Amino acid sequence: MGLNTRIEAAIAEAVAVGQGKGRATPPRLASALQYATAPGGARIRPTILMSVAMACGDDQPKIANAAASALEMIHCASLVHDDLPCFDDADVRRGKPSVHKAYSEPLAVLAGDSLIVLAFETLARQSGLAPERVAQLIITLAQRTGMPGGICAGQGWESETEVDLSAYHQAKTGALFIAATQMGAIAAGQEAEPWFELGDRIGEAFQVADDLRDALYDADTLGKPAGQDDLHGRPNAVTLLGVQGAISRLKDILGGAIASIPSCPGEAQLAEMVRMYAERLTPVVAPSRVPGE
Repeated sequence: MGLNTRIEAAIAEAVAVGQGKGRATPPRLASALQYATAPGGARIRPTILMSVAMACGDDQPKIANAAASALEMIHCASLVHDDLPCFDDADVRRGKPSVHKAYSEPLAVLAGDSLIVLAFETLARQSGLAPERVAQLIITLAQRTGMPGGICAGQGWESETEVDLSAYHQAKTGALFIAATQMGAIAAGQEAEPWFELGDRIGEAFQVADDLRDALYDADTLGKPAGQDDLHGRPNAVTLLGVQGAISRLKDILGGAIASIPSCPGEAQLAEMVRMYAERLTPVVAPSRVPGE
């Protein structure tokens, strides 16, 4: 089974549990869970998690599958909530109507909440295989989801009058990438701490890349509204460094990410994965699309 197929199967299985598998459940909410998670874009976070688990031996594939699907459900839940009128008020996500546009605001809130709870249930269901690993996975995902350093904290910074840019970026974008590398290691029975730097650097790179895409691309290209950083007055790398400066910064971060990969049997394959994402992340900028330069 290929990696993408494995990830999609794990997510589909987890979502089916949340939908009730034939039990009497609210049909529109059950449908919204599927809508929010599939099709799921690039599945970057679970791919990183699985790649780390495989590089470390992947001796408990069911645990790695649960970890990957749990992480992606948290990510999808965050997108559902981010799009709500109280936050970004975005009508489009991944090229289709956002969940609150397709199903209503109440069902979008409930779908996001349900996916968060389902993520932790998915992990807990594997506790019989390796209780200590599963406990570590649950704690790690919780820490990277809530307060004080998870994606909830990242969203919270946007409601403050003064923003700690480093803390904001690490929480809003970096948290789930740190979760990806650490949870991949934990799922394979390895220590989490050596994998923090790789996740942190990948997260920082994705934040800079996202700032660049938001500034340079249109909504059709992004599959979601463009220009959101300027619209909401958010701190971002393009405002701080300019377009070319941000691209240079992105390349530096990704180079550091490759250098930070801990020693493991699959180290070379992980380095190649990061290089592949580096090529995909770096925007190809037409001169007419470079604002202010």
